Amino acid sequence: MLIAESQSMLFEAPLPLQSGASIRGYSLSYETYGTLNADQSNAVLICHALNASHHVAGVYADQPNNTGWWDNMIGPGKSLDTDRFFVIGVNNLGSCFGSTGPMHVNPETGREYGADFPVITVEDWVNAQARLLDALGIEQLAAVMGGSLGGMQALSWTLQYPERVKHAVVVASAPNLNAENIAFNEVARRAIVTDPDFHNGHFYAQGVVPKRGLRIARMIGHITYLSDDVMNEKFGRELRQAVTDNATGYKYSTQDVEFQIESYLRYQGDKFSEYFDANTYLLITRALDYFDPARAFGGNLSEALARARCKFLLVSFSTDWRFSPARSREMVKALLDNHRDVSYAEIDAPHGHDAFLLDDARYMNVVRSYFENIARGLNPGGAA
Repeated sequence: MLIAESQSMLFEAPLPLQSGASIRGYSLSYETYGTLNADQSNAVLICHALNASHHVAGVYADQPNNTGWWDNMIGPGKSLDTDRFFVIGVNNLGSCFGSTGPMHVNPETGREYGADFPVITVEDWVNAQARLLDALGIEQLAAVMGGSLGGMQALSWTLQYPERVKHAVVVASAPNLNAENIAFNEVARRAIVTDPDFHNGHFYAQGVVPKRGLRIARMIGHITYLSDDVMNEKFGRELRQAVTDNATGYKYSTQDVEFQIESYLRYQGDKFSEYFDANTYLLITRALDYFDPARAFGGNLSEALARARCKFLLVSFSTDWRFSPARSREMVKALLDNHRDVSYAEIDAPHGHDAFLLDDARYMNVVRSYFENIARGLNPGGAA
C-alpha cells in the first residue's frame, strides 16, 4: 500500500484574486507520490472536486483506514502509475482540509476569517497551484487531471498556463454550469445560511456549527450525484422496517424515516456535517457557479479554448445528468474547432456523476492507455 505524507507550504506574498481582493500569508496542503525524474518531465497535477482534498492516494502510516479519494486510479501499477509519474495533489485555498480557509486566522485581524474569507474562483485556485509548482521547481506538467470541479480546474490550467501543460485529462466535467446546476447549488447554500447556527458565517466565535444546513446541503448534492437507476436498484421503495400491522407496512407519519432512501440520505447528511465547513461549502459552490471561460468571448467556447495548446483526454458517463456527456461533447467540439489533439470516451455506466470515482474497467483502461502513451514520450532516464 502506498504510504502518503501530508505536507504544507506557506506563501507570504499576496495572491491577487479575480474579485479584486488578495490574500497573503496563506498555506497550501499537498501530497506527492512517486519520484520526480531528472528533467522534471513526469509531473502530474491532480485537481480535486467539492468535498475532496490533497489526500489523493494511499494511506497515512498512522491512519491505515484513511484511503485517498482517488486511490483506485492512482498508485504503483494503477491507471496513473506512480512508478512512472510524480503525482501532486493540492488542497484548494478556502478548503477545510489543511489549506488556509475560513476557519483559519486572518493575519490582518487576528480572528478567524469566517464569512470575511475572500471569494475564490477556479482561476484563483489555478494561480495558487502554479505558485506551489514554482516552489517545487516544476516548470511544465506532463499532465493535469481532475473530475467534476477538478476537471474545470484542469481545463482552466490549459487556458491560463498553456505552455506549462502537455496533456489535460478532464473527467465528468463541463465548461460551465447550466441553470439547473446553479439552482441546486443555491438551494444548498440557502439551507446553510438560514440555519440559526450560521450566525452570518461567524459561527466559530459562537462555538456552534450549522449542522442542520450542512445536512440538507449534502442530501441535495448527493441526490444529484446518483443516477435514477442506481437509486432504484439500491433502494427502490423499500421500507426501513415494517413498523405497523396494516397491509401497507407504512407508519403513516410525515416526519419519521420510513423509506431506505430517506435513511441513506440522512446518514450521508449527518456524516458530512461532522467534517465539512459551512463557509467552505459556500465558497466552493460559488466558484463552480462563476466558472465560465467562454463568458469573455460572448459565450463562444471555441474562441475561449483557442488558447489551449496541449493534448486532451475527455471522459463522460452516460447516466451523469449533473455533468452530462453533452457538456463534454461541447468541449470536444470547441477543441476540434481549434484543431487540437483530442481523445474522447463516453462510458455507458449506471452510476451517475459518482462514476468518475468508481471502478469501471473500461474507464480505468482508457485512462491507463492514455498515461502509458504519455510515459512512452518521457525522456530516457526519467521515471518510466
